[in-house]
Amino acid sequence: MTTAATTAVAVPAPRRRPTAAKGRVTVNVVMVAMILYFLLPFWWLLVASTKNNDALFTTAALWFRSPGSFFTNLQQLFTYDDGEYLRWLGNTAVYAGVSGVGATAVATLAGYAFAKYRFPGRNLLFSSLLGAIMVPATALAIPTYLLLSKVALTNTMWAVILPSLLNPFGVYLVRVYVQESLPDELLEAARVDGAGEMRVLLSVALPTLRPALVTVLLFSMVGTWNNFFLPLVMLNNDKLFPLTVGLTSWYQGAMVQSGANALFSLVVVGSLVAILPLVIAFLLLQRYWRGGLTVGSLK
Repeated sequence: MTTAATTAVAVPAPRRRPTAAKGRVTVNVVMVAMILYFLLPFWWLLVASTKNNDALFTTAALWFRSPGSFFTNLQQLFTYDDGEYLRWLGNTAVYAGVSGVGATAVATLAGYAFAKYRFPGRNLLFSSLLGAIMVPATALAIPTYLLLSKVALTNTMWAVILPSLLNPFGVYLVRVYVQESLPDELLEAARVDGAGEMRVLLSVALPTLRPALVTVLLFSMVGTWNNFFLPLVMLNNDKLFPLTVGLTSWYQGAMVQSGANALFSLVVVGSLVAILPLVIAFLLLQRYWRGGLTVGSLK
């Protein structure tokens, strides 16, 4: 009887493929390039804010001139023409705040209704809503102006606020979020406990929908804050201008002027100040997005 001897052959561990490391390096390089691409305009705006009119065209485009010039430009910005910039800033805050809150409320009610209620024509209405997302806002400015002129609302704040209350993408976002994160059993349990439909919405649905509501609020506020064509069409009173239209009027005036009287430096500093509230809003509200990442992960 023979015994077969078995020998163990050591198999070398497979060497790590260099393609994976090269792929990560490529992804990191592309990400850094994209970050620099998006930050470059902000860097130029920050640098240009430290220069006067002459230095804007005679010094290095991407490096600072004098920190003192920034505070001088800032003082001139807030005092020029009896504080006209501050009035435009206040107008923009009113437009963005009222429109953002109103658009969020409308989107919440509509999205919740589309997601949780069954009524005739629901799918047709929602399909029409999705089609409205594809229509550019600039294409609706003239028809909206003609409609509001019939009720004598042009050249008023309502001419900017009322059209901004309609946010089809916000309705779509809320409906999708409600369907994914708000189970019907939770709503039925609240109804069994005696809660009415409004109590169910306010006490049960809204706390769960907080990340979606913050998203819609920010999108609506940013859209209204940066809106240019609608207030340009609706308003002809410079006391009602938002920052976008007001700074454009300063820029157009600077183009026909020359020398120290030009307003290029004020336009640059005003543009920098105009974006700071949006940056602060994103920094303060980003925690609601982090808090909503785990919604629906547990059964």
